[in-house]
Amino acid sequence: MFSVKPYLALIGLALIWGASFLLIKVAVHDMSPTVLLLIRSLSGLIALAVIVKVMGRPLLGEGWRTRLGSFAIMAFTNAIVPWVAIAWGEERISSGLASILNSTTTLWTAVLIFWAMPAERPSKVGYLGVVLGFAGVVILVLPDILAHGVSGNFLGAIAVLVAALSYAANAIYQRRKMRNVSVFDVSIGQLAATVVFAIPLAAPSLPQVHVALTSMAAVIALGAGATGVAYLLYYYVMNTLGAVRAAGVTLLVPLTAVFWGVFLLHENLSPPIVIGMAVILTGTVLTNLGRGAVSREPSVARDTAAA
Repeated sequence: MFSVKPYLALIGLALIWGASFLLIKVAVHDMSPTVLLLIRSLSGLIALAVIVKVMGRPLLGEGWRTRLGSFAIMAFTNAIVPWVAIAWGEERISSGLASILNSTTTLWTAVLIFWAMPAERPSKVGYLGVVLGFAGVVILVLPDILAHGVSGNFLGAIAVLVAALSYAANAIYQRRKMRNVSVFDVSIGQLAATVVFAIPLAAPSLPQVHVALTSMAAVIALGAGATGVAYLLYYYVMNTLGAVRAAGVTLLVPLTAVFWGVFLLHENLSPPIVIGMAVILTGTVLTNLGRGAVSREPSVARDTAAA
């Protein structure tokens, strides 16, 4: 029987993850990227721990001590590098542009899979999509390079592309090394490791933090909402609509992020941004043709169904 609830959950997830770029933009006005990393990871860890306990699950399953090294690697590739890079980038570029560039994660994943997981390589059409997607990146950044050279805007864009590459590396690592581990263990383990690493990184700039209600609320909402609530929505969508349709949220996030940026932050929506976004998203669709979606949380459907 058709149900509208999973599709409402999908739209809600896209709106939440799209809003995360807006929240980052607000937060970095009053704190450094490393302080944002600390508060975001800590609030996300607390929110996820509360959710897991309410569900009646243990915070970490058996054998978690043997996975400390993997949790550390995932903390760096899925949080420390990308969260700091995106926050640093958003000090220089709009939240909408950051979300569009971040959507190249799928393209980077296809590039890394070529060497790391040959059995899951995209089709020839898929790699045509990779080329098309990166052509969209050129459309986005070329006008600024021609007008201003290697400016702060260009470096901000490069930082977000580095974040997307880090996310892709995390997806490959998780699929190869952690695919049979509970998604709850993976999530809490890497968030806990992120907090541990973030403390010394954030310590030097903590005295310079300007405590403002708006920015603090933004970063706490970023951690609790985009980690706790969004994870639950994502898992629900995966179990009801399947992994392929759930992966479609990556196409909706840039659209919702651009909407939030224009509507609430009055960011400029120039023709190169619109064209570049359309080209990148088209490339992303082509990249996923001819193969199953590579889930960043491959064990989630089985694990959640058993909960």
